[in-house]
Amino acid sequence: MPQYLSTLVLLIFGGGILAVAWYGHRDGVLPAGSSFSGRHMVSREANFFAFYFFLAMYFAGGMALAVWGLLCLLGMAPPLAWR
Repeated sequence: MPQYLSTLVLLIFGGGILAVAWYGHRDGVLPAGSSFSGRHMVSREANFFAFYFFLAMYFAGGMALAVWGLLCLLGMAPPLAWR
């Protein structure tokens, strides 16, 4: 797979996860997984610690993907291995 395509995929996914974290922090509600009966949402008012745990997880995951994409763009990280 070409390097620019790996970079694009990583930056899009990283930016999407960071957008979910931003809007969740702004609105006070974050998605916290799925179940067979519907999505679980955690709110800042109902469960303070769980909200900030999921916010930190979204932020760390989004930043990791975005940084990997930028390092891949500069040639300092390996591109995604697609089969």
